[in-house]
Amino acid sequence: MRSLVVGGAGFIGSHLVDLLVQRGQVTVFDNLSIGREAFIAEPLRSGKATLVKGDALDLNALTKTAVGHDVVFHLAANPEARWGLERTRIDLDQGTIATYNALEAARLAQVPRFVFSSSGTVYGNNPEPCGEMDLGHLPFSLYGASKLAGESLIASYVECFGLKGYICRFGNVVGQRSTHGAILDFCKKLQAHPEYLDVLGDGRQAKPYLHVTDCAAGILFVLDNAKDALNVYNLAPPDTTSVRRIAELCVQASPHKSACVEYSGGPQGWPGDVPVSRIKPDKLENLGFRVRFTSDAAVELAVREVARQVFGTE
Repeated sequence: MRSLVVGGAGFIGSHLVDLLVQRGQVTVFDNLSIGREAFIAEPLRSGKATLVKGDALDLNALTKTAVGHDVVFHLAANPEARWGLERTRIDLDQGTIATYNALEAARLAQVPRFVFSSSGTVYGNNPEPCGEMDLGHLPFSLYGASKLAGESLIASYVECFGLKGYICRFGNVVGQRSTHGAILDFCKKLQAHPEYLDVLGDGRQAKPYLHVTDCAAGILFVLDNAKDALNVYNLAPPDTTSVRRIAELCVQASPHKSACVEYSGGPQGWPGDVPVSRIKPDKLENLGFRVRFTSDAAVELAVREVARQVFGTE
């Protein structure tokens, strides 16, 4: 299987590449704005992966790269939802337009399968557990809006051009090689000022956290086993973990165990943040895949991994 991974040098993408090289040749297309060549160093050294440095906004370059592949995995996106508050176009460009380009490149290069990394943010501000058909609440972050727009484009390409589409709606992905997210943010804050950890919101925000190894394995399971023309699956544990718990674990994993955790108050961390979300994994479990780590276990493991990354500690 010849795989093209758009955004393959990033956090999730690099873990996916680790698995894909066991199946065949992999091409990573990445502008390295967030991703790092070091994340895919071993697949590159082995000769089983090649890196094409390019931007997903460059349709011509992406189309030329896509020729000869069997599947496109599109993981490139704005990695941090909060950035949209200051740069309101970032999710349009890095989300919606980049997804259109990846789809159009697949069409022009006659790549038959397209896999998309979506998000539980498409369910909007809904505290109830959401299944794949529960889209009654529209997204209220620019990031979530771009993910829903991307899903709509994929559904249209499947209908209009015969592409086979796979959409995986992730929980909050955590783990080694993290380039963004609450755990990395908290560890960096503790490194900058060891006396305290300032946390946005009241700490009661709670979401399902998915370990990146479960994420990569789940993506490939969907590709291997979903049989419809358009396949939409939630990929997340059924439980949630609070921001308060994450903050406490980060303090304990740091060299600064006496740091005081200070909360800014309010139910939201920032405008557009969904305070409480839950994602039903039942459909994917019925297909035969269950994540190895609960949300709490994924967070505990990820905190240790990111602490080593930031502090160089165990």
